[in-house]
Amino acid sequence: MSVSDPIADMLTRIRNAVQVGHKSVSFPSSKIKLEIANILKSEGFVSGFNLEETDSSKPTVNVSLHYWNKNEPAINGLKRVSKPGLRVYVNKNEIPHVYGDRGVAVMSTNQGVMSGGDAREKGLGGEVLFYVW
Repeated sequence: MSVSDPIADMLTRIRNAVQVGHKSVSFPSSKIKLEIANILKSEGFVSGFNLEETDSSKPTVNVSLHYWNKNEPAINGLKRVSKPGLRVYVNKNEIPHVYGDRGVAVMSTNQGVMSGGDAREKGLGGEVLFYVW
C-alpha cells in the first residue's frame, strides 16, 4: 500500500514507538528519511540509525531511540507542519524557534534538509517539514 505522506508516516511510527517505550523503530527507506534521521541523531533525539538491506523488499531504516535517566524519552513531541495539501514556506527571517529553542524545526532548503538553526546560520529559507521537542 502506498503512503500519501511518507514523512508523516515516519514521524507517526517514531511517535508511537516512543509512547510505548520501544528501544528502536523501523520504516521504509528514502533519501529524505535518511537525512531526517541524521538530523535527529545530530540534535540528540535518537541514539543512532542504520540502513538494513533485505533481499526481497525495499531497504529499511532502523532508528535507535534515545532515553534519558528514568527512561524518559528524548522526544517529547513531533508535529508535522508542511503537509501535501498545505505547504509551509518561510524566508530566512521567519524561521521558527520551537519551544524557546529547546526544540528543533526541521527544514528542506535548496541546500538540503537541515535544522532551523543551521538554516538560520546560513541565511536560508525553505519548507518547514516538522517540529521536534
